[in-house]
Amino acid sequence: MSARRPFGQNYAWVVVGATFAALIAAAGLRAAPGVLMTPLQQAFGWARSEVSLAAAVGIFLYGLVGPFAAALMQTLGIRRTLVAGLAVMSAATALSLLMTEPWHYVATWGVLSGVGSGAVAMVLGAAVVNRWFASNRGLVMGVLSAATATGALIFLPLMAHLVEAGGWRWVPMLVAAVTAALIPVVLLLLPERPSDVGLLPYGATEAPPAPPPARAVDSIRLAFAALGRGARTPTFWLLFGTFFVCGLTTNGLVGTHLISFCGDMGLPIVQAAGLLALMGVFDLVGTTASGWLTDRYDPRKLLFAYYGLRGLSLIALPFTDFGMISLTIFAVFYGLDWIATVPPTLRLANETFGDRDAPIVFGWVLVGHQAGAATAAFGAGLLRDISGRYLEAFVIAGAFAIIAAALALMIRREGEGTPLAAEGAPA
Repeated sequence: MSARRPFGQNYAWVVVGATFAALIAAAGLRAAPGVLMTPLQQAFGWARSEVSLAAAVGIFLYGLVGPFAAALMQTLGIRRTLVAGLAVMSAATALSLLMTEPWHYVATWGVLSGVGSGAVAMVLGAAVVNRWFASNRGLVMGVLSAATATGALIFLPLMAHLVEAGGWRWVPMLVAAVTAALIPVVLLLLPERPSDVGLLPYGATEAPPAPPPARAVDSIRLAFAALGRGARTPTFWLLFGTFFVCGLTTNGLVGTHLISFCGDMGLPIVQAAGLLALMGVFDLVGTTASGWLTDRYDPRKLLFAYYGLRGLSLIALPFTDFGMISLTIFAVFYGLDWIATVPPTLRLANETFGDRDAPIVFGWVLVGHQAGAATAAFGAGLLRDISGRYLEAFVIAGAFAIIAAALALMIRREGEGTPLAAEGAPA
């Protein structure tokens, strides 16, 4: 057993801090293509759809890797999986400094960075919450989910300034350096389990059962077995479908294309990046508040409100004057709602699938999120090439969000402690 850590049972919050930092780095990587879109077009003469394709591939793989990463966290371990993801992210972004063709961008920022960041995604937050916390899970997941917004808050204005001052190459250099620097932080501060440092999960009064031994080679079987159990329930498909729309309307559309949309309307890149950063500030508040609300209220009703309001705001945006007042109002309103859907979605997954299966099933639900994001990332770029404007993309996304609001109310809740999918789970 490792040496005991300071702060006693409160050391769980140190683990949250280390996890939060890793999620911020992954968020910065995933936000970078939105800043790079116009500079890469200008530097290489690539079409908007070609640049969008790399973003779409990266976003999709970010989600697809999630359930396998969650399974690896149960077999290989959270710390090893996280370190491997950070190393791949750093190497991929560094390699992009050598690119000269569109497929180079797809290979580095699409394929490699998508695989690496998939191990440093929301499934990481779900695994840490389930392993280190017996209480306050909604609040902690809200804080960790907000790391996506905080990553945008920290990185977007900085990356925009770097591009404006020195060109696009400064962006991959920044991301590669930050992700590499986090590897020793994770190794130092993130024990595998509370019991490894003589602690109980935060809020627990007794130690949980020891996990059965497992091999890393079992991860693929474990991921597909959890999917098989989850797919037999209507709840899984409703969560998958609504999260598809969540990705479609957030990092796929707004995260990837809002800066370019603002550029079409005459706003400079730094000002547009500042708009996304402002969303990040308010999402940090909104997602943390959503976690607090999720511990207290029906998560289905919260999802209904989040998706419905998001849809109306997306439909309204193209018809505004794109002045600073209207854009600031949109940024505040939309920012509060950006990733607020994550805590109630995870709570519904935990209630239905239990502590063992829930992180992996949530990983499969996240595949839906990133499939929706990839659809919007590429589709909006294609519509922009065809029509010369973004209006249709934003209206279509808003309509899907309103449909998702209705679907959220159809989700059937199960009592805590009686997960549907637990029966038949492997020992």
